[in-house]
Order: sequence, then C-alpha cells, then structure tokens
Amino acid sequence: MASDGARKQFWKRSNTKLPGSIQHVYGAQHPPFDPLLHGTLLKSTAKLPTTPVKAKRVSTFQEFESNTSDAWDVGEDDDELLAMAAESLNTEVVMETAHRVLRNHSQRQGRPALQEVPGLQPKPRPEVEPPSPPSGDLRLVKSVSESHTSCPAEELRKLSSGIPKPVRPMTWKLLSGYLPANVDRRPATLQRKQKEYFAFIEHYYHSRNDEVHQDTYRQIHIDIPRMSPEVLILQPKVTEIFERILFIWAIRHPASGYVQGINDLVTPFFVVFICEYLEAEEMDAVDVSGVPTEVLRNIEADTYWCMSKLLDGIQDNYTFAQPGIQMKVKMLEELVSRIDEQVHQHLDQHEVRYLQFAFRWMNNLLMREVPLRCTIRLWDTYQSEPEGFSHFHLYVCAAFLVRWRKEILEERDFQELLLFLQNLPTAHWDDEDISLLLAEAYRLKFAFADAPNHYKK
Repeated sequence: MASDGARKQFWKRSNTKLPGSIQHVYGAQHPPFDPLLHGTLLKSTAKLPTTPVKAKRVSTFQEFESNTSDAWDVGEDDDELLAMAAESLNTEVVMETAHRVLRNHSQRQGRPALQEVPGLQPKPRPEVEPPSPPSGDLRLVKSVSESHTSCPAEELRKLSSGIPKPVRPMTWKLLSGYLPANVDRRPATLQRKQKEYFAFIEHYYHSRNDEVHQDTYRQIHIDIPRMSPEVLILQPKVTEIFERILFIWAIRHPASGYVQGINDLVTPFFVVFICEYLEAEEMDAVDVSGVPTEVLRNIEADTYWCMSKLLDGIQDNYTFAQPGIQMKVKMLEELVSRIDEQVHQHLDQHEVRYLQFAFRWMNNLLMREVPLRCTIRLWDTYQSEPEGFSHFHLYVCAAFLVRWRKEILEERDFQELLLFLQNLPTAHWDDEDISLLLAEAYRLKFAFADAPNHYKK
C-alpha cells in the first residue's frame, strides 16, 4: 500500500480528488453562459456547400427563402419580431401605468414625481419623450420609452408591485436557476438537491470544531445573533439552520470561505420559503415553532442552493481583499459624479469617501439600509433582471444615494454626513418607495449601461 506521503505527491501531480476530500468550487464568480444575454453568439453562420453546385439565377434562393419557414430560423428575424410587438402594443397604456406608479407615490409623499437630477431630467411634455442625455455629452443613449416598447402593459403592472406573495417562493426558485422550467422535472430535482445538501451536512458538519475549521464556525456563530430581524434570528431552530447553511457553503467554497456579509444573504430566501407555510402578515415576525421538522429541512436545503446560486454571480465580492466590492464602489463614485456633480463635490469637500458608507451597500446588498420587506421586494427585481445582483445593483445604489440629495447638501460636517449616510431613515419604507427607487435605477441604467464611457468625464 502506498504511503501517505506518496499519496499526497500523486494528488499534487494528478490534481484528482482523493476520497473524502472537499470538492473545491472555483470560478464561481463567472456565471454560466446565458443564451438570452449572448443571443448574438448563437446565430449560426451560413455553411458553404461541400460539393460544387451549379450556378442558378440570383432570385432562386431569395424565392426559396421567402417561401420557406424553418424552425432553425428562430432568433434571426429579431427586428421583424420587435416591429410586430411594437405594432400590437398600446404604448399609451404602458406609459400611463408607469406614470401612475410615480404619480401615486408623489401625491402620498407630497413631492415631485421624479427627483431632479442635474443633466438627466426629462423635459415635461404632453407626449412621451426620451430623457435627455447627460449635459456635455451629445452621444445617444437608450431611452426609457424605447425599453418599454417591448414590454406588455400587463407585465409592467406586475413589475410595479413585485412578485405576488403566493407565487414568490416558486418564482424565486425558478429565477435563481435552482428549479428547472420543466414542471415534470421539478419534484425529482428538489428531492435530489435536498438529498445532496444533507449528504454534505452528514459528511462535513461534524468537522466544525476541528482546528482547521473552528475559526470559520466561531465567526459564523458570533455573526448570526447580530443579524436582523431579531425576532426571527434568535429562535434556536433558525440559528441552527443558518449555522449549517453558512458553514457548508464556506468549506465548499475555499476560494472565499466565510466573509461577514454573506450571513445576511440567507435571510430573504429563508423568510420567503417559510412564509409559504405560514399565515404571518409581517415578514419580520415569523415564528417557526409550529412548522413541521420535515418542512424545515426542505426549506433549509432550498435556501442553501438558492443562496449558492446568488453567490456564484458575485463571489468576487468575497474573495481576498474583496476586489468586486472595491471595483463597484469606484464605479458608483464615477456614476454619481456624472448624474449629480453637486452631491459628489459636497461629499468630496467634506472628505467623505464612498468606501466609508457604500462598502456596506455592496457587501450586504442594501439589506442593512432598508427593512426586510423592502429587501424582498428589491430582490424580486434583482432576480428578474439579468445580472441583477452583480450589475443592476450599482444603479440602485446610485439612485439610493441621490434620493437623499436634499438631506446630504444640508449637512455641513464630516461626522454628521457620515452618521446620516450610515443610518438612513428608511424604517417606514414600503413597496411604493422601492418601486420609485427601482424606476430611477432603471432610468440610470438605460442611460449608462450601454455607454460605459459615460461613467467618465
């Protein structure tokens, strides 16, 4: 039998997994190839004939093409499909719905429907017009009205209020990529993934007190009681579930391991999935004592896999030195300097650095800045939006900062400014506030997402 030393040397050379070892998960910061995001890469190129073909008159192929409908041509006539969708769409209804969301909010809050942002405020006109590009830059940007022409009015109404509570658990599982779209495959997938998760528990969780893992487990054990809402987190069953989820994720992702901030990302999934079995009106006051043990086990496994799917797209936020967050905070600073130079200069004048308040916004995905009910509404959109957690979140943070423009400019002291930015008055926010925030974030995205040079002056 080979010695332990020889076995280790063989492991190093062959890079094959030894029995009982932890399977490393690298490269998770690069999400899987998405054909919806990279549709242009899927278009097939014309194939050359392998044998000589006799030349025919020019119109022959054109006549053949016009009289032939091929299933493989899907996606080739995007312009024609968009034109047909635009013709069948009542644009006035769509825009009226959007304006009604903003108008209802402004009437209740007693403030203008759109917050004034220098250089990007659309001109008030009786007809729908695209927003003006940033001052000083005459390049065209995608307008809000353009983006809505391919969205039916019914869909816009749904987006204005988020995902309905009864279907939210299933919708999140589908949008996160945890469940397949095929209905017949879902039960088998759930059973297989739940079984796989508890196999991890059985195989690894006992090692939490080993010397190699005890620091990780200790930090998780310390961080969980600091989470919110306290009514939920301080329930012993919930604490144990969160500890298992975070510990298993950490040892299966050695490239990052456990980092403070990841613990907060468990809560929304767990609360959404548990509410499927409870009648609690307030998400902050969920009591799991009456939930059967088998149901809690299934919810724990579902929460683990959905959280893992989320972190696969933002894992560079939690690797060494957290480069993903550093980059996003820098992009936020450049973006705010373009959309509201006065706010940017005011922060700079009082030596307030973006990392001092925005690091937490990126690290915890604004979960420490808004109530849990608002976080869940926000995540409805993040999961519906391609790269919502990794990309769209930037524009939400920019809209969130500019939302407090008046209060920021009134503060004339470094300490007071930082204290305000770290304790924003959002305790009474509801879905309507989040809808307005998202509307502004979409407006910024349409102006800047396809024009990265607009970040810079």
